[in-house]
Amino acid sequence: MNSPEAALPGFDPVTALSRVAPLADWIGLRLVEETSQHRGVRNGRPDRNHVRFSRGAMIEAVVNGRLAYAATGDLSEAGLHEAALRATRLARESARHAATTFSPGLRPTGKGRFSGPVATRFDTATLAELTGKLVTASSRLRVSDKIVETSAEIVLTEHRTHYLSSSGTDIEQRFHLVSQNFMATAQDGAEIQRRSLNGPVARCLQGGLEVVDFERLFDECERAGCEALELLGAEDCPNDTRDLLLAPDQMLLQIHESVGHPLELDRILGDERNYAGWSFVKPEDFGRLQYGSPLMNVSFDPELPGEFASYGFDDCGHRASREFLIRDGLLLRGLGSLESQARLGLDGVANFRAAGWNRAPIDRMANLNLEPGESTLDEMIGLVERGIYMSANRSWSIDDYRRKFQFGCEYARLIEDGRLTRVVRNPNYRGVSVPFWHSLKKVGDRGTFGVFGTPYCGKGEPNQMIRVGHASPHCLFANVEVFGGGR
Repeated sequence: MNSPEAALPGFDPVTALSRVAPLADWIGLRLVEETSQHRGVRNGRPDRNHVRFSRGAMIEAVVNGRLAYAATGDLSEAGLHEAALRATRLARESARHAATTFSPGLRPTGKGRFSGPVATRFDTATLAELTGKLVTASSRLRVSDKIVETSAEIVLTEHRTHYLSSSGTDIEQRFHLVSQNFMATAQDGAEIQRRSLNGPVARCLQGGLEVVDFERLFDECERAGCEALELLGAEDCPNDTRDLLLAPDQMLLQIHESVGHPLELDRILGDERNYAGWSFVKPEDFGRLQYGSPLMNVSFDPELPGEFASYGFDDCGHRASREFLIRDGLLLRGLGSLESQARLGLDGVANFRAAGWNRAPIDRMANLNLEPGESTLDEMIGLVERGIYMSANRSWSIDDYRRKFQFGCEYARLIEDGRLTRVVRNPNYRGVSVPFWHSLKKVGDRGTFGVFGTPYCGKGEPNQMIRVGHASPHCLFANVEVFGGGR
């Protein structure tokens, strides 16, 4: 691991912790600083151009086995002391409502540093240079007068954290994050179609400006504009059952909704029940439930360089490592923090994460990936007599138990007698999570692998939007119900 630059300059967190530590049996201090630049161009003209800065601290305190939190944007000695007093008071008051006893042993005591990859710093490009690139991208999206709207956006974020505890934890992490969104909207009479680069904001990676290859991106924008026009004149997706080949940019959503959220241990405990729903998965399913076909191998992988949610430690200081959640289709472990693991007596991973300094960590996805198989894309297409290829998510719906789902894509082509043929518009498919994953009959090799993500995974009360990464090869599923936009 590389060592990040000193986080939160001008502030001594070690001294700050030492002054509030005597107030409770155990104290944790998590400092967060984030600067995010949002640059956008719409229809060839600058549209969004702002910088957001956020800085603050979360205090967690344990008193008589009860844990409570208090956040503050005031990093003065008085501000941190007041937040620590609030946390300790809440811990005492919560005793009569406690669902469980908290042990400081659930907070690791390690020390460490982590820095994500960055080769070209964000400040090496001026605002004028970056805006000029986005204007060019917008113009390349507009391949015809029937393209009625274009959007070119990029978000550049620098994020730093420093987590310390009275039991000796001292962890610093730094990340550079890039999110992109390029979209063309085409219209012909009442028909409107949109085409983006891999779906809205799916292009999310860690790194500096080297992440954005503008020359290649300009060509891809032109292709997206042409495909939006293609969709205007296409027939609707058929309504029937056929083999379904999903691109990695749609597997992003499939993994996220029908694997990631159901395996979060706090959902299985019922903590999310009233807001984002819970899960069909039961504690006794781990080690027993055949979640999918033997080709299904899903890993929690915070170590993949450049993926959006790669990190060294979660927000309680738990060192992150790659683990299989599902292997050969068998469910092995869940997405749960040390706290949830202790409550359920199940294995989890280092995924206790907070969206910012003013939110307490909860069980969250991070990098959740489907491991590559052995099939080439041409081999998978060649196997299909009657099927459909879909890419780039457009819409999603899934029930409160994360069981039944219905997803829509931007772009699709029929597969007939082993060949990609006609483009069809408004493609959708539906299924039930476990039977759907059992229908997985081919998994693409490393050459079909794509790395994507989202900055907008929402969960928790108060709501937390967090960054998640998903990587997958192309995947082929048998006998899936597909339908067009009119059904």
